[in-house]
Amino acid sequence: MSNTIEIAERLKGLREMMEITPEEMATVCGMSTEFYIEHESGNVDFSVTMLCNCAERFGVDVTALFTGETPKLCSFSIVRAGDGLSVERRHSFTYQHLASHFKAREAEPFLVNAPYFAEEQDKPIHLSSHKGQEIDYILSGKLRISINGKEEILNEGDTAYYDSGLPHGMIAVSGEPCKFIAIVLKKS
Repeated sequence: MSNTIEIAERLKGLREMMEITPEEMATVCGMSTEFYIEHESGNVDFSVTMLCNCAERFGVDVTALFTGETPKLCSFSIVRAGDGLSVERRHSFTYQHLASHFKAREAEPFLVNAPYFAEEQDKPIHLSSHKGQEIDYILSGKLRISINGKEEILNEGDTAYYDSGLPHGMIAVSGEPCKFIAIVLKKS
């Protein structure tokens, strides 16, 4: 069974168990009810943003949606290089969750690999939003980031910190992939 189907089953199961309508979840995710139902059916892949929004509404850790298990560590967690929880989402971006075993996290840290696609360079950047704030630190490559209609190019060592409730998105530029750390800070 694919990871997308497993996540879809967990998402639908939690929603039904909590007696939440698909319409309410669609509103939480900022999409049409039909598109939300396509996600629950496993026909459409999930964005990390969508899963974080769903987890918040359900009152569960996003790791439970990714893996079906809840984090158990509460003092500290160490993730060795390359061992983060691998999450492949959002148009070929790959994410490694860097704290998936730590419970009651106040932030969601990811190592993100954004591939370069020539066909994206002259198109509008896909935007999303979620509650909280976000910080993106560029490890290698270049990233074009759009935040609330303003675009900037980030280079290795640059940082963007922003209200993630504003529409935002990013793509790798300059003919090479971009690797960056993204930390999503939850709003309490």
